[in-house]
Amino acid sequence: MSSFLLEVGTEELPASFVSSAIQQWQSIIPNTLAEQFLNTEKIDIYGTPRRLAVLIQGLPTQQADRVEEVKGPPAATAFKDDKPTKAAEGFAKKQGVELDALEVRPTEKGDFIFVRKTIPGRSTAEILTQLIPQWISKLEGKRLMRWGDGDIRFSRPIRWLVSLLDDAVLPIEIVNGSETVKSDRISQAHRVLHPEPVSISHATDYVKSLESAFVLVSPEQRQTKITEQIQTAGNQQNGFAEIYPDLLAEVVDLVEFPNAVVGNFDAEFLKLPAEVITTVMVTQQRYFPIFKNAEYRELLPYFITISNGDPAKSNIIARGNERVIRARLADGQYFYKVDSTKPLESYLPQLEKVTFQEDLGSVREKVTRIQKIAEQISEQLQLNSETSNNIQRAALLCKADLVTQMVGEFPELQGVMGQKYAAASGETEAVATAIFEHYLPRGAGDKLPETVTGQVVGISDRLDTLIGIFGLGMLPTGSSDPFALRRAANAIVNITWAAELTINLQQLIEKNVANFAAKFPKTNSTELLSQLQDFFIQRIRTLLQEERGIDYDLVNAVLGENDPEYTERALQDLLDVRNRADFLQRIRKNGQLDKIYETVNRSTRLAAQGDLDKQELEPTSVVDSKLFQKSSEQAFYDAIVQLVPQTKASQAQRNYQQLVDALSNIAPTVSTFFDGPESVLVMDENLEIRRNRLNLLGLLRNHARVLADFGPIVKS
Repeated sequence: MSSFLLEVGTEELPASFVSSAIQQWQSIIPNTLAEQFLNTEKIDIYGTPRRLAVLIQGLPTQQADRVEEVKGPPAATAFKDDKPTKAAEGFAKKQGVELDALEVRPTEKGDFIFVRKTIPGRSTAEILTQLIPQWISKLEGKRLMRWGDGDIRFSRPIRWLVSLLDDAVLPIEIVNGSETVKSDRISQAHRVLHPEPVSISHATDYVKSLESAFVLVSPEQRQTKITEQIQTAGNQQNGFAEIYPDLLAEVVDLVEFPNAVVGNFDAEFLKLPAEVITTVMVTQQRYFPIFKNAEYRELLPYFITISNGDPAKSNIIARGNERVIRARLADGQYFYKVDSTKPLESYLPQLEKVTFQEDLGSVREKVTRIQKIAEQISEQLQLNSETSNNIQRAALLCKADLVTQMVGEFPELQGVMGQKYAAASGETEAVATAIFEHYLPRGAGDKLPETVTGQVVGISDRLDTLIGIFGLGMLPTGSSDPFALRRAANAIVNITWAAELTINLQQLIEKNVANFAAKFPKTNSTELLSQLQDFFIQRIRTLLQEERGIDYDLVNAVLGENDPEYTERALQDLLDVRNRADFLQRIRKNGQLDKIYETVNRSTRLAAQGDLDKQELEPTSVVDSKLFQKSSEQAFYDAIVQLVPQTKASQAQRNYQQLVDALSNIAPTVSTFFDGPESVLVMDENLEIRRNRLNLLGLLRNHARVLADFGPIVKS
């Protein structure tokens, strides 16, 4: 068995490309090897700012010979009077076999000719020579570049190649215009710590050879080392170093031989809000802050930077970084001082000069729309006047900090500074907190707003964006979602679920679509409403399946399949649709769903052939007992009569266990109706009798529909 090493050496790669390329190769390389019938024992993908590499171990020296069976033309075409025709001769020639190698075999479509041929295995070296250019060219990324006078596009210029099959160089060339990069065993080491090239004797020596030249090619090894160094540095300052996962992932791919360097800044800057300091550190400078301890978020005047330079010069590196952060914090100090000289409300007029979206007007106009939606939600929730007033005040001020100097310089602080400036301006704690919370969640995994004021303003802000952008026809397509509309809709649903808010989203959408249409008269309100409904239903579907773990068929059961009634019902009561989905999943697990499944599902399928309104629950006006021919019909009818009050109570109290228990009790009666000694033929020749029986089944279906549409449910 052989080992193979490929290293693609480049100029400094963006950190995001390194991690992305590794992920892509983890799929591309095993798949292309499998397509060539090459099995391996182990494939390791490595990456640093200056290289991408793959080490493949356990490769065969060549493919195994394999037998391939090829189907040819019909036998009737290939042979006439037992003699081969030109069709047979052409097929044999194409397959490189003699005519006597052709076989006639029967198939479902008649007799055809076949040929079995042995394909000798190709050498692994030959295959790799063909695959390597594909591995490189298939890598995708943002802003790929050309260099020199060639047409190759890559994240950064390719400067060297290492290609070793065991201890031998596998010849590879990358021709880019007038430049040609040829493979060798010579790699480049750390720019500063080992400026001389490094020669790799054998493919399996790669990791150790580079490590001896101060390059840790494994991202996992660099991450472990960085984490340990940060923790040690924090402890040395008698504090706790916060390790932000996203920052750690980025820093890992910015260095080849990490070295944690501790710097400090003037304690005077600690008077700034901690969020300002950490934003400067983490977002602007890629530093790790140090707190007094893990529980209390009080900063110490230190930071940790991960250097790719010479550890012996850490003091010089620290001083350089200290000058940078001092300047940035001084800017923040100045902005904070200037911004705080006037109340937050005074910034509102400036929002008129900030465009939210060209057709939708300024941010100030958006604020007015947010207030209107927030008022509608407050009315739905029947909030007291104090809470409603806080919501209106928070909605008015929620975007004011966008025009402050601090947020202008550090956009990441929007909402954070709004909260600080609101508190400094004498606003209530509820208002100040809501200004920050209305941006939550800011991304996947982020916390949700905890106060009703923040929840209502956050929902109002997102709903306004959704209606406005949808109204302009700018719907998200595929992976393109520039206004983050999917995230906005997800947030609305998740906030509602987490806070148990009894809002009627359907009503909110209808009202605000009408308001949008009043401003944009050419709007097709019906189409816009339908688009928004479908969009929210899809988001609810995704959240139920992916975040709550509900089986896909049960999600279909509570949302319906192209069912307007269920669509509106779900949007009118988001809590109820969640609770019904959770309940169905629970009774599937405990077996209760199986007990009623056959009865309800069979009734639902047959009832579809009738015309009974799906909301009808009362049997007296839709079933004529005079048409009964069997005792099982009367028993079915009586059971439905007894079911009505139980279903209505279950519906009113959202107590679906009561409904399931009632459906379980009726199951034997329905089973007798279908299959007992007094069973009936539902599709009777007499149309009145048939309709009467279908209505009985339709009533049972309708009672079950209070919980879910059993049609899409798959039997366990």
